[in-house]
Amino acid sequence: MTEIILLVLGIAVLLYVLLGGADFGAGIVEIFTGKRSIDTISKAIAPVWEANHIWLILAIVILFNGFPLVYTTITTYLHIPVFIILLGVIFRGTTFIFRFYDTKIDNTSWYYTWLFRLSSVITPFFLGVILGAIIQGEIPPNTDGNFYEIFVSPWFNLFPVATGMFITVLFGWLAAIYLTGEAKDDEEYYLFAKTTYFFLILLILSGIGVFLASEISGIYLFAKFLQSSISIGCVIIFTLLIPFLLRNIKRSNSLMTRFIAELQTASILGGWFAVQFPVMIFIKGGTHLTIWNTQAPNRTLEFLSFALVVGIVLVLPAFAYLFKIFKFDNGDQD
Repeated sequence: MTEIILLVLGIAVLLYVLLGGADFGAGIVEIFTGKRSIDTISKAIAPVWEANHIWLILAIVILFNGFPLVYTTITTYLHIPVFIILLGVIFRGTTFIFRFYDTKIDNTSWYYTWLFRLSSVITPFFLGVILGAIIQGEIPPNTDGNFYEIFVSPWFNLFPVATGMFITVLFGWLAAIYLTGEAKDDEEYYLFAKTTYFFLILLILSGIGVFLASEISGIYLFAKFLQSSISIGCVIIFTLLIPFLLRNIKRSNSLMTRFIAELQTASILGGWFAVQFPVMIFIKGGTHLTIWNTQAPNRTLEFLSFALVVGIVLVLPAFAYLFKIFKFDNGDQD
């Protein structure tokens, strides 16, 4: 049962990064491409952006029911970045709706646009900050201490910030790649392709920055990667796919470009998961929260497994149909 739940959790996280992450990334890309891309970006994400959040909701539900101590720890000790993420999701959604459906008879849409872009940066950044705090292991084992030590210090330091920057760039890179398939002409395709090259360089540099920050912070993430054959394999896969990615961008093969980028993203998450497993949250002092010491009672896991199976049977076909209607039957040749 636990294995099934973990599999669904991993798939939910991956799909949220690939879909919801790319939605956030669209706002990041827009900062660099400006007014020329606003219409294309708005039309690309308008039909599906709300649906993409279902994968984040699914991951939260799994943690809440299947691993309640993990959920409690994150929402307690990391409640500040969690709150900022919630604000970012709300502001991004509302400003996008107002911008997209506004009558545009005045300059109001300009404020909506910049709030949309700003929240598109803030939200993934703090998602990465939370991930970095989970990996770093500075979360205290109890609430003994002052406010800063308990609720600020675990995430407000170098490694979580570096991880936040990496996740932000990752989302922007995915969005730029997806948008090459949404371009309405060659000029716009070249614009998104150029943005993809830019974000790929930033992604590699920010990835190196994460490893450097881990060395400075005493986490030694690079050594942990070298100890895992799966993680090494994931890094090799990501690296070997770069030439194929660039070639397909040059050939304007948007479908294959997206597929390769998704494989690379899966390799990034797979490499992290291999290093992290079976720990879910590293705790200061060594009493880490693992899959096995945080899982709910067996009866709860049984009900959760059943609910997940039923939910997947209902959600996946509906989700596929949604994308078929708005992405494949609406003039998208890819």
